[in-house]
Amino acid sequence: MSGAPTRAGLVLTGGGARAAYQVGVVKAVRDILGNPARNPFPILCGTSAGAINAVALAAFSDHFGRAVGNLLEVWENMRCGLVYRTDASNLLRMGVRWIAAMTWISRRNPVSLLDNSPLRDLLAKFLPFDRIQANIDAGALYAVSVTSSGYTSGQSVSFFQAPPGTEGWERNQRVGAAVKLGLDYLLASSALPFIFPAVKLHREYFGDGSMRQIAPVSPALHLGADRVLVVGTGRQAVDPERARSNVYPSLAQIAGHALNSIFLDTLMVDIERMERINRTVSLLPEDPEIRSRVRLRPIKVLFISPSQPIERMAARFVHELPRMVRFVLRPTGAMARSGSNLASYLLFEEPFCRALIDLGYQDTMHSEPAVREFFDGT
Repeated sequence: MSGAPTRAGLVLTGGGARAAYQVGVVKAVRDILGNPARNPFPILCGTSAGAINAVALAAFSDHFGRAVGNLLEVWENMRCGLVYRTDASNLLRMGVRWIAAMTWISRRNPVSLLDNSPLRDLLAKFLPFDRIQANIDAGALYAVSVTSSGYTSGQSVSFFQAPPGTEGWERNQRVGAAVKLGLDYLLASSALPFIFPAVKLHREYFGDGSMRQIAPVSPALHLGADRVLVVGTGRQAVDPERARSNVYPSLAQIAGHALNSIFLDTLMVDIERMERINRTVSLLPEDPEIRSRVRLRPIKVLFISPSQPIERMAARFVHELPRMVRFVLRPTGAMARSGSNLASYLLFEEPFCRALIDLGYQDTMHSEPAVREFFDGT
C-alpha cells in the first residue's frame, strides 16, 4: 500500500424527501473535520435524491465547507412546490389521466402521478455542471457517479464522470458508463416509480436508480474507493416485536412498503456482503502471492442511518403538505400514521426537512469517534 493513493468514497442512497437526512450527515462531517476547504470525499456516488446531493457536492468540491453550505441553504428552505407542481389544476388533470387510462376511456399511458418540472428548474438554477470537470482537472474531485435503472434492459447503470481513461464496468445487470453528467441524468436517477416521469437517456427510458440496484456500494469500489461512508435513509435496526393488525393495509401503506423495499433492503444486504468479504480477507495468510490470487481487498465501511423511524417523524409533519396534495393523498391513507411511509418520500417541506437535517447531524456527531477513525491517516 505504500505510495498508493487512498480515496474515500461517499455513497448517498435514495429516498425522496428523506435525502435531507444526508445533508445533516455531511454537515456534521464538515464540523468534525473543522470546516475544511479540501474535499474529504474524492469519490461521490449517489442514487435517486442522493444523486442530487452527490452532484451538488461534486460541483462545489473545490471547497467542501462551501459545498455543504450550499446544500443546507437549499434543503433548509425546501418546499414541495420546488420539486413538483402542487396547484389544483395540474393535480386534477394528472389524476383524470390515470383514471381514464385505468378505465379504458383513454389509451394514452399516463406519464406520472406528479409533474416534477419545478425540480428541473431548481436544479438548472442551482447546479453548474461544468464545474464538475473543472474540479476533476484541478484534483479537487476524482469521480462522481449517478445510478439509474433502465426500464427496457432492466440494467442498473451508473453514469460516471472521472479522469480520461477511467474504465467502465459490466457485471450481471450492473453497468458503469463514462459520460459528461448533466441535468437529465439527475432527473432520471430521481424519477420515483409511478410518481415522477421516466427520462430517456441514450437508447432507453430510465427511472429511479434504487430499482434493481443490487449492490449500491459497488460504483464507489469500481471507481477506486478503498473506504466508504454510506448514508442510509432508513433505520438499520428494526423493532423486535411483530405488530398485530386486523385492518387491511391501505394503498399508501402498501406503496410505502414497496418503496422501502426498493430504497432500503438492498443496501443492508450489500453492506452485510462487504462485511463478510472483510472477514474472509482477514483470515487469509499474509503471503502477498496468496492474497493476489484471491483478488479480494478489505474495504473500510462506515454506515450511518437514522436512529429514529422516519415514517413516524413524517406522521408529525404531514399537515405541512400543500392543501391539494393532502386532498389527493387522503383517499390512499397517506395522511394516517399507518400510511406515513409514503408521505415521507413526498414531504419536501421545510419543517420536515429541517428535522431530518437535525437528526442526521446528531446521529453523526454521536458517531464522532468512528468518523475521525474513518479519516485517520488522510
